[in-house]
Amino acid sequence: MAVRALRALPRLKPFNRLQVILQHLKMSKHTDSTAEVLLEKRGGAGVITLNRPKALNAFNLSMIRQIYPQIKMWEQDPETFLIIIKGTGGKAFCAGGDIKAITEAGKVGGRLTQDFFREEYTLNNTIGTCKKPYVALIDGITMGGGVGLSVHGHFRVATEKTLFAMPETAIGLFPDVGGGYFLPRLSGKIGYYLALTGFRLKGRDVLKAGIATHFVESEKLPALEKDLIALKSPSTENIADLLNSYHAKSEDDQEKEFVLDKHMEKINSLFSANSMEEIVKKLKQDGSPFAIKQLETINKMSPTSLKITLRQLREGASMSLQDVLTMEYRMSQACMVKSHDFYEGVRAVLIDKDQSPRWNPAALEEVSDEFVDDFFKPLGSNDLKL
Repeated sequence: MAVRALRALPRLKPFNRLQVILQHLKMSKHTDSTAEVLLEKRGGAGVITLNRPKALNAFNLSMIRQIYPQIKMWEQDPETFLIIIKGTGGKAFCAGGDIKAITEAGKVGGRLTQDFFREEYTLNNTIGTCKKPYVALIDGITMGGGVGLSVHGHFRVATEKTLFAMPETAIGLFPDVGGGYFLPRLSGKIGYYLALTGFRLKGRDVLKAGIATHFVESEKLPALEKDLIALKSPSTENIADLLNSYHAKSEDDQEKEFVLDKHMEKINSLFSANSMEEIVKKLKQDGSPFAIKQLETINKMSPTSLKITLRQLREGASMSLQDVLTMEYRMSQACMVKSHDFYEGVRAVLIDKDQSPRWNPAALEEVSDEFVDDFFKPLGSNDLKL
């Protein structure tokens, strides 16, 4: 009953939607320690805890359907002053979405391929437009969909355990969840580099790249959370001050060089090309060990994913978050229906784990402009509406 009612949320009028949410919350035991997501009110804070440690806190549609209405409720609640999101288990904040389930549904034409992306992107937009300060404690693995649950909020606190990546081009997808919005807005061409190669950033480098807003040692997070919850009627400025004070105490090795510093000139030059073919040509011409390594990485990725990702970032650089998510929803549906590579990438990387995907088309030159255009076509009445 509750799940069926929640499915209808986007189509309900605000008053009815609130009624459904209230009814759903009364029926749910969100503080059950075995639940996949824990939703608690602690002091003036709403606390979301992703609670699938064995699955590295990867999230599924039922988790989205619990988190989304709860954020909406807390946004309207005058007694809730901030929202905190974190993961359990010590290894991951959130390793992404439940890709295997989406793959299985896609093979049989199940609705999950539409519902999951539609509701995930709606949640990403809710985080990006949240009226209450939103603090993501990105301790551990933070990839793909986990980035979407954190990066659009006001504050992202990285630790020495944080491992950030958008690895979607390796599975025939693209860096979605608003990747087309935040990646091209990073300094220089870092975002393009991260999106196309899936390069992993660790610890303090997540802050230095501009993805995290603060850095705090992992062991201090419980104290930070306690202090956040203890704030009386906190404003965004109060929260920033508290985070800044913890950040300042963690600056002992802040002078350490950013992992990409020595390569930034090359990244900005090589990844500024207008086409994937041109990027590959520049990498070959450069011939440095760094360029050769990037060439080897890019050659393993789905040629289709590389081309649609480059266009996604180039167009997303001047779009609003809402327009980017609408574009990415179109892309997601094309990946489910029009492309072979998503299913093949998931097979090779996550199911059979042979790491030998057979992409089709197999080379960048074989991915036509017309084929790329298909990924960006409006879906009419099925378009994402935010």
